Amino acid sequence: MGKIVVAVSILVIIVSGFFLFKDEISLKFSQSKVFGENTSTRFAPTAPNDWFPKLYDQSKDKGTSDLNIYAKSALLVNFDTGDVLFAKDAKAKLPAGSTIKIMTAILALERAKLSDVFAVSEKAASVGEDSMNLTSGEQLSVNDLLYGLMLVSGNDAAITLAEGIAGTEDNFVVMMNERAKSLGLSNTFFVNASGLDVDKREQFTTAYDLVTMSRYAWQNYPVFAKIVSTEHKVIEANDRHKGFDLYNDTNLLTSYPGVRGIKPGFTWNAGLCLVTYAENGDVRLLAVILGSDDRRGEMKELLDYGFGKYGIKVEHPGLDL
Repeated sequence: MGKIVVAVSILVIIVSGFFLFKDEISLKFSQSKVFGENTSTRFAPTAPNDWFPKLYDQSKDKGTSDLNIYAKSALLVNFDTGDVLFAKDAKAKLPAGSTIKIMTAILALERAKLSDVFAVSEKAASVGEDSMNLTSGEQLSVNDLLYGLMLVSGNDAAITLAEGIAGTEDNFVVMMNERAKSLGLSNTFFVNASGLDVDKREQFTTAYDLVTMSRYAWQNYPVFAKIVSTEHKVIEANDRHKGFDLYNDTNLLTSYPGVRGIKPGFTWNAGLCLVTYAENGDVRLLAVILGSDDRRGEMKELLDYGFGKYGIKVEHPGLDL
C-alpha cells in the first residue's frame, strides 16, 4: 500500500511540474523552430548599454554658430566621455538609409557564430540596389556576410543574415525593435533589415540613437570595429559560393587621417547619411549626419571642428583641393 502511495505522489509531482513549466517548454520549442537548430548559439549574452551622449538643451544646440551644417540632423560626440561637441536637431526622427544595417550587424554578432553558414534565398538575391552580388542557393558564413553588409552595404547580405537568424526578415525586424528598446533607443523604429524605403511604412531613427547604437557596436564587438575599418576584402571562391571582391564605400575612410569607418547610407527619402568614427592623438570622436546633400564635406567640417576643440589640427590636403 505504501508503495502505491509513493508512486501516486511521484506521478502528481511530475504532472504538476509539466503544467508549471509548460509555457517555458513551449517558448523554447517555438524559438527552436524560428531560429533553427543549435539555438544556444543564437542567444549569446549581450552586453548592457550604459553609455549615452550627455543630455543637452535642444533649444540651444551646441556649435551651431561655429559651423554651417546644412544636413537635417547632425551630432558630434566624444566617444569616451559622451560630451556633445556639436548638435543640430539630434533627436529628430528621420529615415537613415543603410545606417540601419548597424543594428543588423549587432544582432548578427549577438545571435549567430561567425562560422555559421546561411543559404541565400531568392528573396535575398533579388532585393536589388546595393548588393554584394549574391546568387540564390549560395551559402556563406556569417563572417563573410558581415563584410558584404558593412563594406558594400549589401541588401542581399542583410536579408540573408535576417533569414538565417530568424527564419524570416519579419521575425528579424521584431528582434531589431526589441533590441533597440533594450539599448535605450527610444526614437528608433525598424521595418526591414536593410534600411531600404518601404511604401507606406515609416522607418526612422535619430542622430542621437545612431551615435548610441554605433558606440555600443564598436565598444562591445571588436570584430565589428575590424570589419568597418577594412578598406578591401577578398572572399575566395569555394564549393559553396563564388568569389567576392569588396571595397569599403565609407566616406573619408581613406582620405581623412584617423577615420576608421563606420557606415554611410542613402535612400531618396533619407538623403545622404553617414556615421563616422575617428581618432587622432588620444581623442576619439563619433559623428552622425542625416539628410545631407554633402555628407563627405559636412563630416570633414564636423571632424575638423571636433578635433580642434582639443587642440588637434588634422592635415588632409587631398580634401582641401
